[in-house]
Amino acid sequence: MPFASTADQHRARSYRFQRLYEGYFFLAPNITGFLIFTAFPVVASLALGFFRWDLLSPPVFIGAEQFRELLFSDQQFQRVVLNTFYFTFGTVPARVVLSLALALALNQKLRGITAYRVIYFLPVVTSLVAAALVFQWVFNGNFGILNSFLWTIRGLTGLPIQPPDWLNSTKWAMPAVMILNLWKNVGFTMVIYLAGLQAIPQELYEAAEVDGAGAWAKFRHITLPMVSPTTFFVLIMSLIWAFQVFEEAYIMTKGGPAYATTTVVYYIYLNAFHWFRMGKAAALAWLLFAVIFVFTFFQMRLQRRWVHYEAERE
Repeated sequence: MPFASTADQHRARSYRFQRLYEGYFFLAPNITGFLIFTAFPVVASLALGFFRWDLLSPPVFIGAEQFRELLFSDQQFQRVVLNTFYFTFGTVPARVVLSLALALALNQKLRGITAYRVIYFLPVVTSLVAAALVFQWVFNGNFGILNSFLWTIRGLTGLPIQPPDWLNSTKWAMPAVMILNLWKNVGFTMVIYLAGLQAIPQELYEAAEVDGAGAWAKFRHITLPMVSPTTFFVLIMSLIWAFQVFEEAYIMTKGGPAYATTTVVYYIYLNAFHWFRMGKAAALAWLLFAVIFVFTFFQMRLQRRWVHYEAERE
């Protein structure tokens, strides 16, 4: 085989560089947008966490003072962290269980099942603002439909039911926000579970039936292990979304009453755009990132014990 001449090698090298530069040329708008609107703001927010700045006066470098203040002396921050954990661990397990239950119910070969799937998915595409305003009326303590129903039940049965003033109660305001969040988002994770269920080979169920397995045995030994990757994805994403909850509390309760529904993201909003503590808001954002990172990291490590992939069984 004859060797390529120096001129041929030079042309081949020039062609490769030309193709490489063409690729970077087409990627340049996306890369530039990412650097300007994502990477730079992220780095700038980390730097801003070490400054005290109110947008009007020049930033003042104070080191890690704001981080220490948040972690050790800001009682309001401790309160909103507890609120966020309450919301997260109240909604995420319920979301996983309800999504899987709905997906199982809608994974049947029934007439009109597509219509039912659409109905349960409709809240996902519904405007959150409109839904929150409707739920404000539903949970109204004076003339809300939920309390009217509870009063009717009390009158008919004589049960000692005392309907609460949901949105004005420090005890019941957060559960009301959680109910809205579940109603709005369960349909999305239901669709993810539905896709996972439909990917399970039917031969496994047929073999289990031949061995005499009942419905519960098939669910426990086939369905749950086979959808464990889906469960892992749903769990991770639900945790991330729950830690960043904002809109529901902002629209329904404005973080009240008495900060009972103020979450970490809402507290970031208050510090940044109400009290103009931009440095403190940036420090809060990075602390929230740290919490989400830790939870995600441990879930990634623990998933090796309970998540089963198809490749592992082959």
